[in-house]
Amino acid sequence: MSETPPFPLRLPPLLVERAVSAALEEDLGLAGDVTTDAIIPADAKSEAAIVARQAGVVAGLDLAEAAFRALDPATRFTRIVDDGGKVAEGGTIAEISAKTRALLTGERTALNFLGRLSGIATLTAAFVAAVEGTGARIACTRKTTPGLRALEKYAVRTGGGVNHRFGLYDAVLVKDNHIAAAGGLANALRSLRARSGHLVRIEVEVDTLDQLEEALRFPIDAVLLDNMDVGTLKKAVKLVAGRVVTEASGGVALETVREIASTGVEVISVGALTHSPRNLDSSLEWEA
Repeated sequence: MSETPPFPLRLPPLLVERAVSAALEEDLGLAGDVTTDAIIPADAKSEAAIVARQAGVVAGLDLAEAAFRALDPATRFTRIVDDGGKVAEGGTIAEISAKTRALLTGERTALNFLGRLSGIATLTAAFVAAVEGTGARIACTRKTTPGLRALEKYAVRTGGGVNHRFGLYDAVLVKDNHIAAAGGLANALRSLRARSGHLVRIEVEVDTLDQLEEALRFPIDAVLLDNMDVGTLKKAVKLVAGRVVTEASGGVALETVREIASTGVEVISVGALTHSPRNLDSSLEWEA
């Protein structure tokens, strides 16, 4: 049995087209699918279904569909579960009718995208469920596969998480090495305020309560409480007293995330969402 959210998420079509085109080009090379093209007549048509081999949250269907449509524009792709929806083990995710060559040639590209993004969405959903009722939000990081960041961050959203910054260009995060290189936090923040627009929010990473006290003397918007134990996190949240957004990060696991959330932090960033997910296993099952 599947469950689909009322407002399915969608990836920008241009992003989908570029990603799928690059993936197919990588797979087809200069000669194309030498196996399929030698065996299957060009006008043959078939029907197949994408079936989940394990339960999880689906993400990446736009990419899967685009992989088949790039090879056969007349492909009929019927979603049984949409992105963000849950699928049971053995459940059908989508049904496809297309030229046989398109199904066989596009299969791996479609399943690679679907498996990777669904794995991220599924892991994110598990973290979100683990902190339910605490008020904490689960966020991703920049620990993503090079070239696939936007897709992987989209998958985090389908799993119920939120996105941290997409890159070095869209948000300010002052880390320990910035502070060291600038000769202190005051110097770093002075330069930032002089060059940043009035809409730019500033977050500062701190490792200790002393560093947190120093950071709170400046007009900042958020603090990244890095690799603090639960006891220290509780003290940090009390010290902040709602003045800025609190984010916990570093070594967060499913087994520990609820205890971290119980400290009162508002955001918990989890690198594992995108650097260590297990692909959601699925297959293309022939129907006719």
